[in-house]
Amino acid sequence: MRRQMIWLRFLLVFMVATMAAARAHSQETHLYWGDTHLHTSNSIDAFSTGNISADPDTAYRFAKGLPVLHPSLRTRVRILRPLDFLVVSDHAELMSLQTELLKGNTLMLATEWGKRLRAELQTNVRRSVMNFKPEERQEVIKQLFSIEIRQGTWAAQVDAAERYNEPGKFTAFAGWEWSSAPNWKNLHRVIFTPSDAATAKKFIPFSSYESDKPEDLWKWLEKTEKETGAELIAIPHNSNLSGGLMFDMVDSAGRPITAEYARMRMRWEPVMEVTQVKGTSEVLPELSPTDEFADFEIRRKLLTGTPTPPNKGDYARYALLRGLEIEQSAGANPYKFGMIGASDSHTGLSSVEENDFLGKLAMDALPQERLRPSSPVIFPAWEMSASGIAGVWATANTREAIAAAFKRKEVYATTGPRISLRVFGGYSFRTADANAKDVSKAGYSKGVPMGGDLWNAPKGTAPSLLIYAVKDPMSGNLDRIQVIKGWLDASGQTHEHIYNAAWAGERKLSGDGKLAAVGNTVDVRTATYSNTIGAAQLATVWTDPDFHPGQRAFYYVRVLEIPTPRHSAYDAVALGIDVKETHQPATIQERAYSSPIWYTPRAPK
Repeated sequence: MRRQMIWLRFLLVFMVATMAAARAHSQETHLYWGDTHLHTSNSIDAFSTGNISADPDTAYRFAKGLPVLHPSLRTRVRILRPLDFLVVSDHAELMSLQTELLKGNTLMLATEWGKRLRAELQTNVRRSVMNFKPEERQEVIKQLFSIEIRQGTWAAQVDAAERYNEPGKFTAFAGWEWSSAPNWKNLHRVIFTPSDAATAKKFIPFSSYESDKPEDLWKWLEKTEKETGAELIAIPHNSNLSGGLMFDMVDSAGRPITAEYARMRMRWEPVMEVTQVKGTSEVLPELSPTDEFADFEIRRKLLTGTPTPPNKGDYARYALLRGLEIEQSAGANPYKFGMIGASDSHTGLSSVEENDFLGKLAMDALPQERLRPSSPVIFPAWEMSASGIAGVWATANTREAIAAAFKRKEVYATTGPRISLRVFGGYSFRTADANAKDVSKAGYSKGVPMGGDLWNAPKGTAPSLLIYAVKDPMSGNLDRIQVIKGWLDASGQTHEHIYNAAWAGERKLSGDGKLAAVGNTVDVRTATYSNTIGAAQLATVWTDPDFHPGQRAFYYVRVLEIPTPRHSAYDAVALGIDVKETHQPATIQERAYSSPIWYTPRAPK
């Protein structure tokens, strides 16, 4: 009976999502840019690493384009282009501990540990509260993580979002980070709600102190939504640091993934974070040696800085492939997610441009500090990525519309530049559709957008993708559009292939489908480049040349810019040093990743 109820619930969710998508597609969608993963001084690790002043108010003000003070330099900073939406996602674990102690929170100061920590912070404001002995940690949690304290700190986060939310102009979401890290393997999720303040205050954020198992988080989300009426969305992040756990073939107890697990996971986690400051989680060159663009901003270290070996459970592409396998055997796909980018900045400032990157931590803001850190650091600034940001195709810049776009996966990621990207899948696109004044009309009327599903192909017809990409006017021209296909063959083996679908210039594909490099105009001595190569826009209708109607498959699009200077190169020029001293590449090919479109030989029963 329970399985039947779960299946019925899944069908209901599927039908609601389908109807929501239909409603959205009957309206005009617009592109909105935002960051769903930003930490302020209310996160214990952000505070301990130098951000003692950039609070949620600072974060929202900066995102809206207002000048603010940098938390450690105390100089005026301003985002080059305001965001359309923002989630302040401070850690649920001891949220606002240091800031509230210094403000004189009476509930905290009524405890032994509250008095002790306040005295220590007054002596050393950056005193780390993250390195307690196990017995101390339990007592700190017992005293300073009470229901009453958590209600107050969460209410303050919700109120901050309310102050800056302006429907139609700027969307501020209340959210938090569930910071599960068993054996320092990252299983973190960002959770946010589009619900109003009164509804959001009916619950207290779930933390890893309650449980570090994702299954327990999903149960809490389901229970909380039923009890409070709150709408909740969870986003896995930094899978490249998960030690193989994020996209495993088994659940937290080591059991094979079931249809029930798969449906529950996709109910609450419609998208994942494929790029951010701690690196890219798309693909790994050691596992995809034929992908010439796989070695891009890869971080091969866990949260502690210890090396982590190659593992398919850490990266999106292999998760998508594993999802096809699991669906074939279990009847449901646990890894049918869309993809976004976010920053994970701990400075309170969402900055992802290479030429204006403010780093992950407040303590390494100065280029000189990046060159010669005054103390050992786990996340050296030059190893970090100036990334990423989420593009969302929504009907309006409101909480409800943006959340709906997340749920139907009509979202995509970029590593920072605001590349405009449309992707639709269907069976009747024509070449002329790619040259239409508004490709979305043909896209919505003839097919499904990114994040959508294609079912049984008409006899003798292969799926086509209608793709339209436009460069960021403040960044590099476009090099190429690639389609990444993954599929499951008749014997149950997964495969991947990369197709160059459209490109700038007069280059020709080689016999093996490869394309010559676009070139490189970067002057490393001055950290400059010119847009004399590449294209301002690329569009195409690409048809799968290797389609088999009986095989499950997915398709996602990767758009590459021409080479431009990396943030470490800008610092090298400013410091007057050879860029080789940064131990990082001088150039970078920024990119966008669409959410996939899935092909299934048969519709769900």
